[in-house]
Amino acid sequence: MSLRLATFNVENLMYRFDYSGFRNQLHQDRTLALFEIKNEAEYKQLEQARTIAHADDTRQLTALAIAATRADIICLQEVDNLEALKAFEYGYLFKMVGHGYMQKYIATGNDMRGIDVAVMMRDETAHGQPIEFVRLTSHAHVTYEQFGLHTPELAELGNDPNERIFRRDCLEIDIKIGGRPMTIYSVHFKSMGGARNGMNGRDATMPVRIAEARAVKRIIEDRFGKDHAANKRWVICGDLNDYRQRVVIDDAADGGYRMEVVDEAVSSVDILLADGFCENVVERRPELDRWTLYHTRGPQERHLCQLDYILLSPALARRNARAVPDIVRGGQPFRTIFPPGQEVERYPRTGWDRPKASDHCPVAVTLDIA
Repeated sequence: MSLRLATFNVENLMYRFDYSGFRNQLHQDRTLALFEIKNEAEYKQLEQARTIAHADDTRQLTALAIAATRADIICLQEVDNLEALKAFEYGYLFKMVGHGYMQKYIATGNDMRGIDVAVMMRDETAHGQPIEFVRLTSHAHVTYEQFGLHTPELAELGNDPNERIFRRDCLEIDIKIGGRPMTIYSVHFKSMGGARNGMNGRDATMPVRIAEARAVKRIIEDRFGKDHAANKRWVICGDLNDYRQRVVIDDAADGGYRMEVVDEAVSSVDILLADGFCENVVERRPELDRWTLYHTRGPQERHLCQLDYILLSPALARRNARAVPDIVRGGQPFRTIFPPGQEVERYPRTGWDRPKASDHCPVAVTLDIA
């Protein structure tokens, strides 16, 4: 009995317009920066037109990427609210997969922009086994103090002990597949952002992600017991906004690219993988073929990395020792530099930088649930 599980950061599936760019240029879309805009009313009209035109192409590509996962259950990040998810599923995804993800779950988290984690599920697997929703638990309320996770490093970043740990949420979803219990932890960790306080964005925000990872581990151990968690069916899915390796890209003398795999000394993901707590099944793929995101700040800073994860409990990992995840890259923009031999056919209307399905790639794996 198998289950097809996926995770995908859909990049700002919004249900509302954002007009903050009129007063804050950092929030202003680059298209509108090309034009002289006389007042806020004119800005709002132009922003509406731009957003609607851009969103239609983008969401067609997002739907194609989700359809390509063939997932029975998919964990999503950066979803505005349930209404946005319903509108997307009905207006776009339904045209790709037909009667599909009728079960949709989301909870309001802590993100200042209002983007949350969500889960969509079919009523049954591709092999006809029923998918039964049992319970949803949000952990958005948990504070550093409650879990004893406040550190001097967090204090230096301005995080008080009574602040909430998760920048979005750790959404705990209990389900049954053909009557067999399974728990999904849908997460989206703190983003790296730009350089600050004399450090690059990754290092500056690392203490927050380390706390989030420790909190997820604590939640799982509290749920199943430290001595029993390894033998239970659970999986952590989502955008952890951190990597253990990068594929660093430089220009080569022949006009192509030179790619080097670089291991990171520290990663918040290590907290979850330490002592065999769970397994990152994407690491079953070759090192050059694990990436789910292309990062660039110009020719001097380019790399491919894995930010999107499906982490299996030891029991699930053992049961699925030969399962190798798929990474869907057809929705990547043409500016993305692929390692040799990995090039894929992009979806129709994909642009150089946009439109695109997302800046992330979906990850999907077929699991034996027994």
